[in-house]
Amino acid sequence: MIVFGWAVFLASRSLGQGLLLTLEEHIAHFLGTRGATAAMGNSCICRDDSGAEDSVDIQQQQAENSAVPTADMRSQPRDPVRPPRRGRGPHEPRRKKQNVDGLVLDTLAVIRTLVDNDQEPPYSMITLHEMAETDEGWLDVVQSLIRVIPLEDPLGPAVITLLLDECPLPTKDALQKLTEILNLNGEVACQDSGHPAKHRNTSAVLGCLAEKLAGPASIGLLSPGILEYLLQCLKLQSHPTVMLFALIALEKFAQTSENKLTISESSISDRLVMLESWADDPDYLKRQVGFCAQWSLDNLFLKEGRQLTYEKVDLNSIRAMLNSNDVSEYLKISPHGLEARCDASSFESVRCTFCVDAGVWYYEVTVVTSGVMQIGWATRDSKFLNHEGYGIGDDEYSCAYDGCRQLIWYNARSKPHLHPCWKEGDTVGFLLDLNEKQMIFFLNGNQLPPEKQVFSSTVSGFFAAASFMSYQQCEFNFGAKPFKYPPSMKFSTFNDYAFLTAEEKIILPRHRRLALLKQVSIRENCCSLCCDEVADTQLKPCGHSDLCMDCALQLETCPLCRKEIVSRVRQISHIS
Repeated sequence: MIVFGWAVFLASRSLGQGLLLTLEEHIAHFLGTRGATAAMGNSCICRDDSGAEDSVDIQQQQAENSAVPTADMRSQPRDPVRPPRRGRGPHEPRRKKQNVDGLVLDTLAVIRTLVDNDQEPPYSMITLHEMAETDEGWLDVVQSLIRVIPLEDPLGPAVITLLLDECPLPTKDALQKLTEILNLNGEVACQDSGHPAKHRNTSAVLGCLAEKLAGPASIGLLSPGILEYLLQCLKLQSHPTVMLFALIALEKFAQTSENKLTISESSISDRLVMLESWADDPDYLKRQVGFCAQWSLDNLFLKEGRQLTYEKVDLNSIRAMLNSNDVSEYLKISPHGLEARCDASSFESVRCTFCVDAGVWYYEVTVVTSGVMQIGWATRDSKFLNHEGYGIGDDEYSCAYDGCRQLIWYNARSKPHLHPCWKEGDTVGFLLDLNEKQMIFFLNGNQLPPEKQVFSSTVSGFFAAASFMSYQQCEFNFGAKPFKYPPSMKFSTFNDYAFLTAEEKIILPRHRRLALLKQVSIRENCCSLCCDEVADTQLKPCGHSDLCMDCALQLETCPLCRKEIVSRVRQISHIS
């Protein structure tokens, strides 16, 4: 496929084979290519490193990239954004390093229109990556992201993450130069307060770099000036979106233990205590700040004497919630188990604790952020592989509604729907009619025609489920409170029929969960994935054999070497 060929080209050019999967993952998240690792092919494009300029008409490329195809994408492939990019000849010059702002804005404009496997990534993304191969070009790209990404675009911060993740890792000199150029401190955080986009974007860039860099590089980036800048951005006089991304950046810096200690010593918890009261604010931007502040106080920046939220939340009326036991550590779930948020670069998924096999069922979701989320129905056979881009609607066992790109997803293919783009505060309804074998999606009570494709593959075991792009959040209602737009037909709710014990309702903070895991005794020969069954299965042809057969049957590639699994052989002698 063109997308994966492009990932091979970028990785082999400048990043080395070790980062190939990462490039593939992030393109999959944004372009709708869901983990088709076997289809990368050999479309590597080679060129020399000549320093001359290429006479490319940027305006023409932007016009081509801005076209939004409208054909049904399931019945026929959409046209690529631009003609296939040919390889560079030995005497061709590099693309010129100008109009970086235009290329960044062009990427932002076109990214929501790229959804099919056979679409080539936009010219602007390829060109920005080429520019970032040098320290000077990388600095130009980073400064442009800070300068031009608009505040109002819901995909702005996610595109910052996408572009920086695809660029080569910065050198130590480039990081030092960026620190000098930005010259951040508390005073800078107070400047241009009427133009919050610059500070939001700066914090998003810092958070992305903190996530990419590990150990000493991350510690070095968190200079006293940058720490002072991010803390100043948390003050109440700052714009809520600036506060939000400053807090997310501090969370990502805290992934390095030395940084976590440094940040904790700054009395950040005192500021977060004031902000967590916004968790239920009617202003959806403040609500995000409150959610992240509460999560940080429970999981990262603990405050002495503060009761953890899970210890005081009232769960008596809740009988169905999001399943915190089968999600990755990157997805944040509220203590009441009904709200979820993703601030990582991976494509995170979650499902409900209750599944259904017959009847008519309904639940609602309140949209807290208006970016890309795929929400709908999944089954026991659905794949949730966050780093390989599998989400709801990306296999034949699930179907999802995407209100940002206005698409219905099934089997990693999409088709347009007629609802307008969702916005913060909108209510999306999800009706599952297993009697008539159909799903109906609603936006603020307005329904779409029924979807029936998934029933050709499965007819039972359905869960409410959702997948999140970076910086997205929503709240679920499984019937614990009245629905805003109940459908006219008779239906059942999860909350009326599900049951959870008091212990099953508890969503432990990260440090409490880790403490419990340390107390668990694991057998020496147990499966490396489930840690429950005996590792009795060998994968062919790679030969790795630290899995049980149940886990091996759920994988298409080896989790250790990423080779395709051709067969699985049970080793009887290993069974005790």
